[in-house]
Amino acid sequence: MSTTFHLVRHGLKERRIGDVSLTYKGALQAEATALHFARAPFPVTKILTSPLRRARETASMIARHTHSHITEDPRLRERANWGDCPDQSFEQFIAMWDQCTSDPDYIPPVGDSAKQAGERLASLLTESVNKEPGNSGNSNIIVVAHGGLITDFLVQTFTERELNVWHSNFIAMQNQLIPECSITTLIHDQGTYTIEAFASTEHLYKLK
Repeated sequence: MSTTFHLVRHGLKERRIGDVSLTYKGALQAEATALHFARAPFPVTKILTSPLRRARETASMIARHTHSHITEDPRLRERANWGDCPDQSFEQFIAMWDQCTSDPDYIPPVGDSAKQAGERLASLLTESVNKEPGNSGNSNIIVVAHGGLITDFLVQTFTERELNVWHSNFIAMQNQLIPECSITTLIHDQGTYTIEAFASTEHLYKLK
Protein backbone atom coordinates (compact mmCIF):
# COMPACT_ATOMS: atom_id res chain seq x y z
CA MET A 1 0.00 0.00 0.00
CA SER A 2 1.24 3.47 -0.84
CA THR A 3 0.33 6.73 0.86
CA THR A 4 -0.08 9.96 -1.07
CA PHE A 5 0.52 13.20 0.82
CA HIS A 6 -0.86 16.43 -0.59
CA LEU A 7 1.18 19.19 1.08
CA VAL A 8 -0.85 22.39 0.90
CA ARG A 9 0.45 25.79 1.87
CA HIS A 10 -2.20 27.93 3.56
CA GLY A 11 -3.90 30.75 1.65
CA LEU A 12 -2.69 34.34 1.54
CA LYS A 13 -2.51 35.70 5.09
CA GLU A 14 -2.92 39.15 6.56
CA ARG A 15 0.35 41.07 6.63
CA ARG A 16 0.61 41.85 10.32
CA ILE A 17 2.22 40.44 13.42
CA GLY A 18 0.93 37.40 15.30
CA ASP A 19 -1.34 34.47 14.51
CA VAL A 20 -3.22 36.08 11.63
CA SER A 21 -6.20 35.07 9.50
CA LEU A 22 -6.53 34.66 5.77
CA THR A 23 -7.20 37.71 3.63
CA TYR A 24 -10.25 37.81 1.35
CA LYS A 25 -8.05 36.56 -1.50
CA GLY A 26 -6.63 33.87 0.77
CA ALA A 27 -10.15 32.63 1.52
CA LEU A 28 -10.87 32.44 -2.21
CA GLN A 29 -7.65 30.47 -2.70
CA ALA A 30 -8.66 28.08 0.07
CA GLU A 31 -12.10 27.58 -1.47
CA ALA A 32 -10.60 26.89 -4.91
CA THR A 33 -8.25 24.36 -3.32
CA ALA A 34 -11.16 22.75 -1.47
CA LEU A 35 -13.18 22.43 -4.69
CA HIS A 36 -10.15 20.89 -6.40
CA PHE A 37 -9.97 18.14 -3.79
CA ALA A 38 -13.75 17.70 -3.77
CA ARG A 39 -13.60 16.97 -7.52
CA ALA A 40 -10.52 14.76 -7.31
CA PRO A 41 -10.87 11.13 -8.47
CA PHE A 42 -9.87 9.85 -5.02
CA PRO A 43 -11.42 10.05 -1.55
CA VAL A 44 -9.59 12.14 1.02
CA THR A 45 -8.48 9.88 3.86
CA LYS A 46 -7.95 12.67 6.39
CA ILE A 47 -6.70 16.22 6.81
CA LEU A 48 -3.82 17.22 9.08
CA THR A 49 -3.26 20.89 9.82
CA SER A 50 -0.96 23.32 11.54
CA PRO A 51 -2.58 24.94 14.60
CA LEU A 52 -1.87 28.43 13.22
CA ARG A 53 -5.04 30.27 12.22
CA ARG A 54 -4.24 30.74 8.53
CA ALA A 55 -3.69 27.00 8.14
CA ARG A 56 -6.73 26.02 10.21
CA GLU A 57 -8.96 28.27 8.12
CA THR A 58 -7.59 26.74 4.91
CA ALA A 59 -8.03 23.21 6.26
CA SER A 60 -11.58 23.95 7.43
CA MET A 61 -12.56 25.02 3.93
CA ILE A 62 -11.13 21.81 2.47
CA ALA A 63 -12.86 19.71 5.13
CA ARG A 64 -16.19 21.39 4.46
CA HIS A 65 -16.10 20.53 0.76
CA THR A 66 -14.60 17.03 1.09
CA HIS A 67 -16.51 16.01 4.25
CA SER A 68 -13.23 14.98 5.85
CA HIS A 69 -12.03 14.97 9.44
CA ILE A 70 -9.37 17.48 10.56
CA THR A 71 -6.63 16.81 13.09
CA GLU A 72 -4.40 19.63 14.34
CA ASP A 73 -0.77 18.77 15.00
CA PRO A 74 1.82 21.19 16.45
CA ARG A 75 4.52 19.55 14.33
CA LEU A 76 3.00 21.32 11.34
CA ARG A 77 3.66 24.76 12.79
CA GLU A 78 5.96 27.01 10.78
CA ARG A 79 9.68 27.12 11.58
CA ALA A 80 9.05 30.48 13.26
CA ASN A 81 6.23 33.02 13.21
CA TRP A 82 6.52 36.80 13.29
CA GLY A 83 5.32 37.68 16.77
CA ASP A 84 6.81 34.71 18.58
CA CYS A 85 9.65 36.93 19.78
CA PRO A 86 8.45 40.00 21.71
CA ASP A 87 9.42 43.38 20.22
CA GLN A 88 10.95 41.78 17.11
CA SER A 89 10.56 44.01 14.06
CA PHE A 90 9.60 42.52 10.71
CA GLU A 91 13.08 43.30 9.38
CA GLN A 92 14.65 41.45 12.32
CA PHE A 93 12.32 38.50 11.74
CA ILE A 94 13.30 38.30 8.06
CA ALA A 95 17.01 38.45 8.95
CA MET A 96 16.51 35.61 11.45
CA TRP A 97 14.55 33.62 8.87
CA ASP A 98 17.23 34.06 6.23
CA GLN A 99 19.93 32.94 8.64
CA CYS A 100 17.95 29.78 9.40
CA THR A 101 17.57 29.10 5.69
CA SER A 102 21.26 29.55 4.89
CA ASP A 103 22.37 27.56 7.95
CA PRO A 104 19.88 24.71 8.63
CA ASP A 105 21.54 23.92 11.98
CA TYR A 106 21.20 27.48 13.31
CA ILE A 107 18.75 27.54 16.23
CA PRO A 108 17.03 30.95 16.40
CA PRO A 109 16.01 32.76 19.62
CA VAL A 110 12.44 31.53 19.02
CA GLY A 111 11.11 28.68 16.94
CA ASP A 112 13.17 25.90 15.42
CA SER A 113 16.12 25.53 13.12
CA ALA A 114 15.32 24.58 9.54
CA LYS A 115 16.65 21.10 10.32
CA GLN A 116 14.40 20.72 13.37
CA ALA A 117 11.38 21.94 11.41
CA GLY A 118 12.00 19.48 8.59
CA GLU A 119 12.41 16.67 11.10
CA ARG A 120 9.07 17.60 12.68
CA LEU A 121 7.25 17.17 9.40
CA ALA A 122 9.15 14.00 8.59
CA SER A 123 8.14 12.44 11.91
CA LEU A 124 4.48 13.28 11.33
CA LEU A 125 4.44 11.81 7.83
CA THR A 126 6.16 8.64 9.01
CA GLU A 127 3.70 8.32 11.87
CA SER A 128 0.79 8.83 9.47
CA VAL A 129 2.05 6.07 7.18
CA ASN A 130 2.39 3.66 10.09
CA LYS A 131 -1.15 4.44 11.30
CA GLU A 132 -2.77 3.67 7.97
CA PRO A 133 -4.55 0.30 7.79
CA GLY A 134 -2.61 -2.39 5.99
CA ASN A 135 -4.66 -2.88 2.86
CA SER A 136 -3.93 -2.74 -0.85
CA GLY A 137 -5.57 0.65 -1.35
CA ASN A 138 -3.93 4.05 -1.63
CA SER A 139 -4.43 6.55 1.19
CA ASN A 140 -4.68 10.26 0.35
CA ILE A 141 -3.77 12.55 3.22
CA ILE A 142 -3.97 16.33 2.95
CA VAL A 143 -1.42 18.20 5.05
CA VAL A 144 -2.08 21.93 5.45
CA ALA A 145 1.08 23.66 6.59
CA HIS A 146 3.52 26.44 5.68
CA GLY A 147 5.93 27.18 2.86
CA GLY A 148 9.06 27.19 5.00
CA LEU A 149 8.18 23.92 6.70
CA ILE A 150 7.49 22.21 3.38
CA THR A 151 10.80 23.27 1.83
CA ASP A 152 12.68 22.42 5.05
CA PHE A 153 11.37 18.87 4.72
CA LEU A 154 12.07 18.61 1.00
CA VAL A 155 15.65 19.90 1.29
CA GLN A 156 16.39 17.31 3.97
CA THR A 157 14.60 14.43 2.26
CA PHE A 158 15.73 14.74 -1.36
CA THR A 159 19.10 15.30 -2.99
CA GLU A 160 19.89 18.62 -4.62
CA ARG A 161 19.86 16.88 -7.98
CA GLU A 162 16.36 15.52 -7.36
CA LEU A 163 15.10 18.94 -6.28
CA ASN A 164 16.68 20.72 -9.23
CA VAL A 165 14.40 18.73 -11.51
CA TRP A 166 11.60 20.96 -10.19
CA HIS A 167 13.63 24.20 -10.09
CA SER A 168 17.11 24.72 -11.48
CA ASN A 169 18.37 26.43 -8.32
CA PHE A 170 16.07 24.91 -5.72
CA ILE A 171 18.05 25.29 -2.50
CA ALA A 172 19.08 28.89 -3.10
CA MET A 173 15.56 29.90 -4.17
CA GLN A 174 13.57 27.78 -1.71
CA ASN A 175 11.96 30.73 0.10
CA GLN A 176 10.22 31.78 -3.13
CA LEU A 177 9.07 28.44 -4.50
CA ILE A 178 5.90 27.58 -2.56
CA PRO A 179 3.00 29.93 -3.46
CA GLU A 180 -0.07 30.23 -1.25
CA CYS A 181 -2.45 27.27 -1.61
CA SER A 182 -0.04 25.44 -3.92
CA ILE A 183 -0.09 21.65 -3.71
CA THR A 184 3.03 19.50 -3.52
CA THR A 185 2.21 15.82 -3.98
CA LEU A 186 4.42 13.13 -2.47
CA ILE A 187 4.02 9.38 -2.77
CA HIS A 188 5.39 7.22 0.03
CA ASP A 189 5.93 3.61 -0.92
CA GLN A 190 8.07 1.06 0.90
CA GLY A 191 9.96 3.69 2.87
CA THR A 192 10.74 5.96 -0.08
CA TYR A 193 9.26 9.31 -1.09
CA THR A 194 8.71 10.39 -4.68
CA ILE A 195 7.67 13.89 -5.72
CA GLU A 196 4.74 13.58 -8.12
CA ALA A 197 3.97 17.31 -8.36
CA PHE A 198 5.68 20.36 -6.91
CA ALA A 199 3.94 23.58 -5.82
CA SER A 200 1.12 23.15 -8.34
CA THR A 201 -1.25 26.11 -8.67
CA GLU A 202 -3.25 24.96 -11.69
CA HIS A 203 -6.40 24.79 -9.56
CA LEU A 204 -6.05 28.52 -8.84
CA TYR A 205 -5.96 29.65 -12.48
CA LYS A 206 -9.32 31.45 -12.28
CA LEU A 207 -7.98 33.64 -9.48
CA LYS A 208 -4.91 34.84 -11.38
